[in-house]
Amino acid sequence: MSESSGATFGGRRAIPPNTSNASENDPPTVELQGLVPRSFNLQGRYPQENKGTYIPVPVVSELQSGKWGAKVIMREDRSVRLSVQSSSDCIVGKFRMYVAVWTPYGVIRTSRNPETDTYILFNPWCEEDAVYLDNEKEREEYVLNDIGVIFYGDFNDIKSRSWSYGQFEDGILDACLYVMDRAKMDLSGRGNPIKVSRVGSAMINAKDDEGVIAGSWDNVYAYGIPPSAWTGSVDILLEYRSSENPVRYGQCWVFAGVFNTFLRCLGIPARVVTNYFSAHDNNANLQLDIFLEEGGNVNSKLTKDSVWNYHCWNEAWMTRPDLPIGFGGWQVVDSTPQENSDGMYRCGPASVQAVKHGNVCFQFDAPFVFAEVNSDLVYITAKKDGTHVVEALDTTHIGKLIVTKQVGGDGIKDITDTYKFQEGQEEERLALETALMYGAKKPLSTEGVIKSRSDVHMNFEVENAVLGRDFKVTITFRNNGPAHYTITAYLSGNVTFYTGVAKAEFKNETFDVTLEPLSFKKEEMLIQAGEYMGQLLEQAFLHFFVTARVNETKDVLAKQKSIVLTIPKVIIKVHGAQVVGSDMVVMVEFTNPLKETLKNIWIYLDGPGVTKPIRKMFQEIRPNSTVQWEEVCRPWVSGPRKLMASLTSDRLRHVYGELDLQIQRRPSM
Repeated sequence: MSESSGATFGGRRAIPPNTSNASENDPPTVELQGLVPRSFNLQGRYPQENKGTYIPVPVVSELQSGKWGAKVIMREDRSVRLSVQSSSDCIVGKFRMYVAVWTPYGVIRTSRNPETDTYILFNPWCEEDAVYLDNEKEREEYVLNDIGVIFYGDFNDIKSRSWSYGQFEDGILDACLYVMDRAKMDLSGRGNPIKVSRVGSAMINAKDDEGVIAGSWDNVYAYGIPPSAWTGSVDILLEYRSSENPVRYGQCWVFAGVFNTFLRCLGIPARVVTNYFSAHDNNANLQLDIFLEEGGNVNSKLTKDSVWNYHCWNEAWMTRPDLPIGFGGWQVVDSTPQENSDGMYRCGPASVQAVKHGNVCFQFDAPFVFAEVNSDLVYITAKKDGTHVVEALDTTHIGKLIVTKQVGGDGIKDITDTYKFQEGQEEERLALETALMYGAKKPLSTEGVIKSRSDVHMNFEVENAVLGRDFKVTITFRNNGPAHYTITAYLSGNVTFYTGVAKAEFKNETFDVTLEPLSFKKEEMLIQAGEYMGQLLEQAFLHFFVTARVNETKDVLAKQKSIVLTIPKVIIKVHGAQVVGSDMVVMVEFTNPLKETLKNIWIYLDGPGVTKPIRKMFQEIRPNSTVQWEEVCRPWVSGPRKLMASLTSDRLRHVYGELDLQIQRRPSM
């Protein structure tokens, strides 16, 4: 299958193996030797006509919209060429093709020939297809584009990396069909994008069904590849198909990248979405409960909910005939195994429009998605006598920003308003009330929590922090009233997973502040590199939590922020002509910025249409030393392309770099 393969016609897309150069607007044709056929047949495994797995295709004088048929478009001597039209709800998969010819001696049927096997895909160019998308630029982006951008990092420090979806690479379509086979998906359901995307959501993760990718969030990646090292989906899907075992390891952006390949490969328009400050609400009460000790520090035993710095999922475009009118279009589908849905770890498809309006009664998993983008953050003091007191409420922290890649470019497209109304608007609170009305658990009462009994406000900032260097945290207290206040404050610094779960506390400071009337005061905390370097995780996330108690009024002030340490990049350089079929030299270079030697280094290089995914190992890189790796590549696809490289080692991960290329066509002779 190639990027230009797959013809668009009056129904689903058909891709015979020998039509790799078919235009997007040309119907597939079948050329036959001999007599004019009366019909030909397509059939799948265990063929049954009533289940759509055996399809007699009649040869007719005129094709009828939405129905199977074949029309003679050329006769020459003993050859006949037919134009074939499929139905718009045909099963998606691989069909065997036979031709039946009526002769004076009876019916002759062609023998089995793998060369005439035909793949039927969803067709977003066909108005009658459930995945029809009426914008050509969006079809090019969400179906045909084989390189995407995935956003990660922090709301205040958004980072991005390209991802090779590779849906047109050899073997990927068969691998995606194998995923449905492995799930034992009923053949009759494979023409329904709702069912296909739901099965894909379960099968991309290996949590309970031996699916494609095994997840790991504990920073231990024995006998596998760290999630940050992957540059695309091709190696993962091909390894899964060949080994028939889950590939190790993935985290949310890896699950989303591979799921995007699965959806686009089958013809379903899809995109990767990133939600910053994404709630993982364990008890589905639409609020994240942060329990504090009386001293102000977080009670980790009671705090079960978590706030992910970011979380990646997918959106798939389809109609939703199972829902009321208006809830089709983009649907959330998430393959990261977070919560059980109907007995399996999966999520969606959930209508984005339904999530925005709080209509969480509509399947599938809308309450969970609603909580991810629209929960409230509630701070609760757990007193020693067993009672709980709600101290503070933050209604704006969760779902701070929701983004995807822009159409036709690598920039950020803000789609927050498709998921939620602006914070503080009447519609936003109405959506929350609607969600509660439709069965979401009622949260704890927070009546009157926002009203402070003092005029003291607190905030803090973390300066730009570079891996391996010291930096400062500045906490500002402001007194807007005429009274004199004393404050007891607590700062905690933790190395955290991007899921918001703390691994280790590296900073713990308690300090007192005195505030005069109508004044402000700043407190600076120095964070030394030696305090956090020994505990670093996959993405170098540091989380700071500051609580303060106004002694005179007993008010509790609480703020939390995460930062991503700036990590050095891999540098990619190219020498030689960037021309299809011509050799060019690719150089990958990395300098170790740390004061320690890196060991067991793997560098990965990928570039769809330029090079197959390859990797190279280095034993060590000494402090301030540079390693270089040269490879000779021969591009086979023209146009804008990307080279992507990642580095992983025992002490440093999530090191990444990329280079844009413009590959020219081979000059005509």
